[in-house]
Amino acid sequence: MTDVNKKKMEWADRVVAEIEADNREYVRYKESRPITDIKNMIETSAALYADNTAFMQKDSSDSPYREISYREMMDDVNGLGTALIDKGLKGKRIAVIGENCYQWAVSYLAAVCGTGVVVPLDKELNEEEIRNLIIKADVECVLFAKKFKEMFIRMKASGQTSLKVLVDFNAKAEQDDVYAWGVLKEEGKELIKSGNREFLDAEIDHDEMSIILFTSGTTGASKGVMLSHKNIAADLMVAPTVLKVYPWDIFFSVLPLHHTYECTAGFLMPIYKGAAIAYCQGLKYITKNLAEARPTMFLGVPAIFEKLYSTIWKNIRKQGKEKLLRRAIKVNNITKKVGLDLGKKLFKQITDVFGGRMRLLICGGAAINPDVLNGLRDFGILALQGYGLTECAPLGALNPDTAPNASSIGVSFPGTPLKVMDVNEEGIGELCIKGENVMLGYYQMPEATAEVIDENGWFHTGDLGYIDENGYAYITGRKKNVIITKNGKNVYPEEVEYQLSTIPFVQEAFVFSQNSSDDQDTVIVASVRMDSELLDELLGSDYSDEDVKKLIWKEVDRLNDSAPNYRKIRRVLIRKKDFVKNTSNKLVRFDEDNKKEV
Repeated sequence: MTDVNKKKMEWADRVVAEIEADNREYVRYKESRPITDIKNMIETSAALYADNTAFMQKDSSDSPYREISYREMMDDVNGLGTALIDKGLKGKRIAVIGENCYQWAVSYLAAVCGTGVVVPLDKELNEEEIRNLIIKADVECVLFAKKFKEMFIRMKASGQTSLKVLVDFNAKAEQDDVYAWGVLKEEGKELIKSGNREFLDAEIDHDEMSIILFTSGTTGASKGVMLSHKNIAADLMVAPTVLKVYPWDIFFSVLPLHHTYECTAGFLMPIYKGAAIAYCQGLKYITKNLAEARPTMFLGVPAIFEKLYSTIWKNIRKQGKEKLLRRAIKVNNITKKVGLDLGKKLFKQITDVFGGRMRLLICGGAAINPDVLNGLRDFGILALQGYGLTECAPLGALNPDTAPNASSIGVSFPGTPLKVMDVNEEGIGELCIKGENVMLGYYQMPEATAEVIDENGWFHTGDLGYIDENGYAYITGRKKNVIITKNGKNVYPEEVEYQLSTIPFVQEAFVFSQNSSDDQDTVIVASVRMDSELLDELLGSDYSDEDVKKLIWKEVDRLNDSAPNYRKIRRVLIRKKDFVKNTSNKLVRFDEDNKKEV
């Protein structure tokens, strides 16, 4: 072992020692093996779990899931990485774009584990936005899904970018100066057989920038978050200490892989723990693919879980079984207290929707209604939420599987403390995170970096909240979104939006402020989108806009009764169009269209 590798392993051993020394009750699982970087992680996992299934992929919509072992994965990564270096890409910027699939995963690993710097790109961006990011990151190679082929050929031919090497995931042979992913991978394996060890023996500097992730911000231009192997390795070691991951687990992959939440927690984490990843073919195939893959873990965002949960209850109501189900839940919650869980029998029809083996649902990306998490738990599936940001690679907090709190974003990880700074008279301040997972900075933006990472290494998240006496953190809103009234009072729009979301027929809500007509006061405005199916049930199919206004105002008045005067909703807009959102499906607050009744 070289001196560099010895120092890296000493660092990894220190992280594991911090885990061992953490005596908080919910840090239960102290089985993390020391890893120095992503390359070291996949190599040790391939050795430990060689014959385990690493990936499950459908090659066509009608085909069954094909299983790919850890041994195959390692051979493919080594082959592709060797071929990329042979094409002159050592130390270069390499982008990956496309749907979630095995080719995406292997391309990412081949790029980052000894070739160069990986740049995952958002497949939902338009051509101009993608070109701008290619230029900004100085990308020389792109590995992509077939539908992007013509676009990248144009981009390369334009001479406006540094693109030199194009690789098509789906091509069977080289064409139009575009390499075929499968052929390139096999060429690399032949180079290895002939003695080429450039990729195999590549040493990783785990402190240097190895990943550039462009955020899809809701307030303007995206920033390039610079991450190192150390950032990712730290997250992988500390996160599974409050939540158990087994080698027999199957993770269901739905969220886009270019997002660091899915990339770290839904891709690299299962590989670290010897588990499998089953790729969903798309949102409309979720139910079908759940039945086929029968996964045990599912990472999602509120929109996915809220939709599944509401669909279950809609179907129950249509069958006329709502009262019966509610009674069964009540009975089971009582019997569980004496150690008798009847859930598997009582709720089999519901748990079968998730494939029949689902044990854990993890929600991240945004706040979720706690009633949804508690409701899913009532059906016998543990559902909890976590918290993270791209700048933290991304893990910041997670609910322990032994003691989840549906209202909280969770607890901090060993060696990665959470702190609340600049606390106001309400006890609310800015959540800050410190640890080895905090980014190196924003790409080519030193001033923006200095604004969020202070001189003591604390990353200022921009999220406002508090931490209770048991170490559970809660978010009340975003610092930049706070509405300050004319009287100097703080209104957190996310809190009001959450209250509106508890109204059954409100599908989405957006809260903002306007000046009163005399300019003497601040008016709180709620723009809401309704669930048309539920409105049909409540009002009949021939309801008018006036009927809807009466219905919503009845609920808003109820919320206003318990709200202080400055936080009362004074105006309601009923919106029929979807809100303007970014590619992460987050509402764009600064877009004026979202403040109109359309």
